[in-house]
Amino acid sequence: MLNLEPKKRSKIRVFIGKKYYSLRRRLYWMFGKINFAKEKDSKPYTHEYFSHRTPLLRQLKDVDMYLQYNKITNLKLAVPKINDIIIKPGETFSYWKLIGKPTRRKGYKDGMILFSGTFKPGIGGGLCQLSNLIYWMVIHTPLTVAERYRHSYDVFPDSSRTQPFGSGATCVYNYRDLMIRNDTSQPYQLKVWLTDSELCGSIRVNSKPCEFYKVYEKEHFMNKELFGKYSRHNVIFRKVYNIHNKMMADEYVTENHALMMYEPFLEYKQQ
Repeated sequence: MLNLEPKKRSKIRVFIGKKYYSLRRRLYWMFGKINFAKEKDSKPYTHEYFSHRTPLLRQLKDVDMYLQYNKITNLKLAVPKINDIIIKPGETFSYWKLIGKPTRRKGYKDGMILFSGTFKPGIGGGLCQLSNLIYWMVIHTPLTVAERYRHSYDVFPDSSRTQPFGSGATCVYNYRDLMIRNDTSQPYQLKVWLTDSELCGSIRVNSKPCEFYKVYEKEHFMNKELFGKYSRHNVIFRKVYNIHNKMMADEYVTENHALMMYEPFLEYKQQ
């Protein structure tokens, strides 16, 4: 049986753990024999495989808007590091290897960071919106998700949610990464950009796509845990269609389990 009860760790243990996992990830980047994607091409590839966009500003309960404005600054710094990247056959896209460590010296500001079931200001906060966007686009393509982490907590209710619960990818520099591997025979191009109101993305190829995907959730439920909190669960699948709109497969994508940090079954009103 899945145990979602939070584990209490001392600040010293958390500090040492972060240092350990960060060092291990750096060694993996250096000696892991992974062929990482690094080349770019600013000329758009011929065909768009999938695109998506998300609003830059949302009214979230108890969240100061300055954190979201700072998030936009952080996205403006991170997006150019990823925009136009080409993932060739056999290569792996690493979110953090391309962006690098967000620091004040680089211009990053305090944005909203989810931590232990709540949120707090933190340097580079808000960059999960970019990893969420990329992950959502990727699962609509033949690319392979080599590494992805789900949120352990569901902090905010479904205010204007347009995607299934758990369809994003959380990220923590550098040991919680989003890594995408190209196991196909053609290169893929990732385009990401900002408008005045939205974060936008597109995955492009030079050959016309012959498969299309519809992502959906199954087995969604909420549960009262023995330690008093509610939890939320689902399984993400995708249906694969050919160019004649005939379903060819129904594939498992991932499953999600998170503690809810709000009372379920109650109407949520935006502030």
